[in-house]
Amino acid sequence: MVSKALGKYVQSLHQKKYRQRHGAFLVEGGKSVLELLSSDLETEHVLVTAEFASTHHKHLPDGLPLAIATEYELTQLGTLATNTTALAVARLPAEKPLPPTLPEAGLLLALDEVRDPGNLGTLLRLADWYGLPGVVLSPGCADPYSPKTVAATMGAFARVQVWERDLAEWLPTLPVGMGIFGADLEGDNVHHLKLRPAGVLVMGSESHGLTPSVEACLTRRLHIPRGAKGGAESLNVAISAAILLDNFFRNQ
Repeated sequence: MVSKALGKYVQSLHQKKYRQRHGAFLVEGGKSVLELLSSDLETEHVLVTAEFASTHHKHLPDGLPLAIATEYELTQLGTLATNTTALAVARLPAEKPLPPTLPEAGLLLALDEVRDPGNLGTLLRLADWYGLPGVVLSPGCADPYSPKTVAATMGAFARVQVWERDLAEWLPTLPVGMGIFGADLEGDNVHHLKLRPAGVLVMGSESHGLTPSVEACLTRRLHIPRGAKGGAESLNVAISAAILLDNFFRNQ
């Protein structure tokens, strides 16, 4: 049985203003909760079904605030259409320093007003797949700790470092000669280039692309060529990022 106070607290975290006020966010679903518990993130509360608790008792640390809930309660308290396993409240992580020289050692992904939480979550999952040092978000991006974003990361939320920066102000502070890449229909054919995973890859929203002030910071524009018989007008931002990232890592 979940107390009324805990239930109210959990439901408040559906909204960004309360996530910011409480410094906490929701993690929903058994797989994501297990990812949380195995990470360095701090867990405040865990709500699980009796079956989940029995099956995964070895992964539930001693002293962890734990409540046994029904599947109905988990679904009512969370945002998923159905939740038959677990839900947790985690503390928002403190933002680590972002050294200006970091992109010299690895490729950073920067997102310019990517507002769809599903796309953002998939992009964070891509960053996790390729082992990027982290992702830089402009102020206009979706909340990386909204329930929809967290769910779309498929556990990457627990591993990928996120920074929030005004990209038009941050990109010009990078060392001279740093590669700042972006997608452009008039850019160089990415299949003809030998790229290495260093610098910053900037991706814009699917609807509007890069904002003019951010686009002006690019040092190289990359083009993903259509197939000979291709007719699609554009690609989803996450698909575009996956193709470009693969070309950066192709020769590793």
